[in-house]
Amino acid sequence: MDTEAQPSERDRSSAPAAGSEGRSRFAHVSRLIASVSWRRTAVTGAVCAVFVLLLSTFVVQPYLIPSGSMEPTLEVGDRVLVNKLAYRFGSAPGRGDVVVFDGTGSFVREPPRQNPVTGLLHGAAASLGLAEPAETDYVKRVVGVGGDRVVCCDRRGRIEVNGSSVTEEYLHPGDEPSRVRFDIVVPDGTLWVMGDHRSRSRDSRDHLGDPGGGMVPVDMVVGRVDWIGWPPGRTGSLPGSGAFTGVQAPTGGAHG
Repeated sequence: MDTEAQPSERDRSSAPAAGSEGRSRFAHVSRLIASVSWRRTAVTGAVCAVFVLLLSTFVVQPYLIPSGSMEPTLEVGDRVLVNKLAYRFGSAPGRGDVVVFDGTGSFVREPPRQNPVTGLLHGAAASLGLAEPAETDYVKRVVGVGGDRVVCCDRRGRIEVNGSSVTEEYLHPGDEPSRVRFDIVVPDGTLWVMGDHRSRSRDSRDHLGDPGGGMVPVDMVVGRVDWIGWPPGRTGSLPGSGAFTGVQAPTGGAHG
């Protein structure tokens, strides 16, 4: 009887060992799948991040509006999309365009010094519209292009461009076109820019006495603001303006 019982006891003792081996294999396979899944997710995330950064660098860049100088067209906290291809194929900024530009050399003599690592991280965040833009970046409206004579103001207080008075419907309610008087001719290859909220905008007028006279080189333009992407209640393309429709080209050539 004892000899018949012994094999049964050995069989029962071997069963848990087989189950333990199966669970071990399952755990190993699970860890392998999890590892592959994590790596795939990391690679996919890295590829997406690189794609977004390339898109932001060369095609369309989100831009966080940091101040009220362009109200009511653009409000503080708006996230706009800057079309970087707008002036890449022979086109040039035109009167009435809202542009983002690097003010180094025109509005700012030298860029502020900062920690390289901090600057790199901030630049990456700003390029995605997650942080305020660099201190040297500005958003303004083009009022005069190369060759234009821009004057403030006519008898009714309006800006004149090449002798034509401009009715600027986009100005902030209650603002005058300008309290600063000026009479300038825009050099070729540069722009005269102003904010829509004239009483709160530091623009070309504030740099009349500086080298360059407040003119922004066309080469320093990052792109044209074409869309508002955030907040949801303000999304859509930027409204166009017919304010400069009647302005004639300056003597000596045609300009946009």
